[in-house]
Amino acid sequence: MKNFITSFVILFSFNVFAQGAWTQKKGEAYTQLSFSSIGKYNSIYGNPNYSTEREITDNTIQLYGEYGLNDKTTLILNIPLKLIETGNLVSTTTPLTVATSNTNLGNIELGIKRRFYNQKWIISGQFNLEANSGSFDNASGIRTGIDAWSLTPTINAGRSFKWFYAQAFTGVALRTNNYSSSFKIGGEIGVRPINRIMIIGLIDIVKSFENGDVILPATNLLTGLYVNDQEYAAYSLKFVGEITKKLGVNVGIGGAFSGNNVARRQALTFGAYHKF
Repeated sequence: MKNFITSFVILFSFNVFAQGAWTQKKGEAYTQLSFSSIGKYNSIYGNPNYSTEREITDNTIQLYGEYGLNDKTTLILNIPLKLIETGNLVSTTTPLTVATSNTNLGNIELGIKRRFYNQKWIISGQFNLEANSGSFDNASGIRTGIDAWSLTPTINAGRSFKWFYAQAFTGVALRTNNYSSSFKIGGEIGVRPINRIMIIGLIDIVKSFENGDVILPATNLLTGLYVNDQEYAAYSLKFVGEITKKLGVNVGIGGAFSGNNVARRQALTFGAYHKF
């Protein structure tokens, strides 16, 4: 049961980065390739909510991997490739942005996870370093990642039971370039109704400290892509199927109950994983 739970823990993350409590065994590795799509949208959460200048389609191809350096320490790598398109005008005003598409890297993430406690509950600490590897096109306002380096320490706790598991995490994201830092907390439950099938539900909350005063170009503000003070209370529901002991697939849907400077549109995710 423990191996079954571990196989699926790395697949839960709706945004980009697993915050699972479990570490991999020494020499073991997991990889996942996924595709996420936020279809055409023009509405952004705010106070009040506001509209983008053009319709936006936000797709992501993501390669995620974990490797067990030893039984207590796991190395993590996440490489997102963003495929973003701006399309039709939302209003009839004279536009500042142009309609185009942009394919570039997002914020590449490196992480290390260390298990501290392993009884009925597992407790681990994690450090994620997010590189300033995104791009920005001023003509379209398309930004593919936060224009900052981020360091995110978290504490993760989890426990597996006979037919389900539960875990939670909390931490902070510390950012450079006058972007606001943020607090994050979340929880997840995975249930196995039948053999080789897992249903996973996740709640993820991010709250900005509003301590950054970065000045972004007007075109970027008109797309709302990776701007400052992004916040959300998000959910995701994912179905994972184990094809063999080493290969599996997943499909999920997620979005935000509420937020600030994030899209008011659900995302669909399709992925496949392989373990070594």
